[in-house]
Amino acid sequence: MLPTLLAAAGGHLHFTDLHLDPVAINLGFFHIKWYSLAYISGILLGWLYLMKLLAAPGAPMAKRHADDLVFYATLGIILGGRLGYVLFYAPEMLTHPLQILMLWEGGMSFHGGVIGTSLAILWLARQHKLDWLRIHDYVVCCAPFGLFFGRLANFVNGELWGKPGDVPWAIVFPGTVRAGLIEPARHPSQLYEAGLEGLLLFVILWFFFWRTDARYQPGKLAGIFLLGYGLCRFFVEFFREPDRQLIWLVDRTGLHMGQWLCLPMIAGGILLIVTAKGRRKRVEAITGPSVA
Repeated sequence: MLPTLLAAAGGHLHFTDLHLDPVAINLGFFHIKWYSLAYISGILLGWLYLMKLLAAPGAPMAKRHADDLVFYATLGIILGGRLGYVLFYAPEMLTHPLQILMLWEGGMSFHGGVIGTSLAILWLARQHKLDWLRIHDYVVCCAPFGLFFGRLANFVNGELWGKPGDVPWAIVFPGTVRAGLIEPARHPSQLYEAGLEGLLLFVILWFFFWRTDARYQPGKLAGIFLLGYGLCRFFVEFFREPDRQLIWLVDRTGLHMGQWLCLPMIAGGILLIVTAKGRRKRVEAITGPSVA
């Protein structure tokens, strides 16, 4: 099978032919990378969409709270994402603490970012005596923006590529094998994740927020997000090349680190969805009219 894929690689699109550059803006003395713009775009669009959600009846917080939330959540995303990467994917960095601060060299974990954002929400809710679970319901509806742009940035960077595949849309990424070997065509798993974790998950959450009463059942939207993301990521990992330093985990268990981290998300999502109706209560909106 592998020789066939290697031989077929010449007939597939080569990543270098796309002429993509990780640097979006080059000022000579200062570079702005697409990855940085992905974070900025995801946070900005997420904030704008959150404003729209809070304008609907039954909001768990006022728009003034959202400004503080964006600040705390941004810190949570960056700090949680980086520390999550170190703990889950590169624990050897703990022996070189300065490397942890080198964010420009890459290395962020979505699962760590989720934990960091959740802690930020809990802090905000405690400070203003708000319902932390319902805030989660609103915030998760905005998360797909960041997921979408982040995965597109991974593609532009030519990183986190997929496993070898002979599908017509497979792409030959450079530097995936040892020098001297023929590069095989691979699944563009970054685009799979952008479509599933970004676009599809946004549509699902949009439907349940605007077309059902899910937002009046604390934890239901958060559960849908956890379950949806967990299933999408778990599925895509079968087409994604595992991190080189964690191939041993795949050899021993058959699952990638990303899949193991998704299992608690899937279980937690199901639990939140199943128990959400029992938490339904009359919502006294911070903005907008009360809803029974």
